[in-house]
Amino acid sequence: MNSFVNALVPVAVGSVAIVLVLGLFNMMRGGSPSRAQTLMRLRVLLQFGAIIVIMGVIWWRSG
Repeated sequence: MNSFVNALVPVAVGSVAIVLVLGLFNMMRGGSPSRAQTLMRLRVLLQFGAIIVIMGVIWWRSG
C-alpha cells in the first residue's frame, strides 16, 4: 500500500505537467483556441486533484 501511495504524487504532478505542455504547445503553434481553452480547464481540474492527492498523502504519512 505504501508504494501505491508513493506513486500517486508523481502521477498527479506528471499529468498536470503533460496537459500544461500540450496546452502551451497548442497555443504557440496557433491551434484551435477552443482546444487550448479545454486543455487549460483540464489543467485546472488536474491541479485541484493533485493538491487533494498531495494533502492526502501528507495526512496518510502523518498518521
